Amino acid sequence: MTRIEGETLIGRPPVIVFDFVADQRNEPKFNPRMVRAEMISDPPIGNGSRFVATMKSVGRSADMVIEFTSFERPLRLGSKTRMSWVDIEGGLTFEPHSAGTLMRWSWEVQPKRFTRLISPIILRMGKRQEEAIWGNLKRLLESGDEPQMA
Repeated sequence: MTRIEGETLIGRPPVIVFDFVADQRNEPKFNPRMVRAEMISDPPIGNGSRFVATMKSVGRSADMVIEFTSFERPLRLGSKTRMSWVDIEGGLTFEPHSAGTLMRWSWEVQPKRFTRLISPIILRMGKRQEEAIWGNLKRLLESGDEPQMA
């Protein structure tokens, strides 16, 4: 098992950041590797909500199912993500800060089958990808435009 953690300061209030991130259908707006995301559970979004998403990587696509395991608006969002080659469990926290929101992420990454052999590579790639994804979110939410919800 591998842990990926990090944080970013976003110049928007926690409720704005939380609501935008909690609607997984928004993720393709700031994650260029996610090509689609749709809600497969009944609204409203909350604890137990489920989404299916498709990621592209190295010319291939992979489907994932994301389920919220905790939903404490606007402070904490926990989730489990299941893919054919990896399971990811963890969450995001949204802490009020004088400059907006200090958002932290912490993920436990459990590679399956052959990918266990390349866990160190997954850790390095995962850290870089998470920093890029959340950096894109920061730029999007701080762009001055009101974020358009999915």
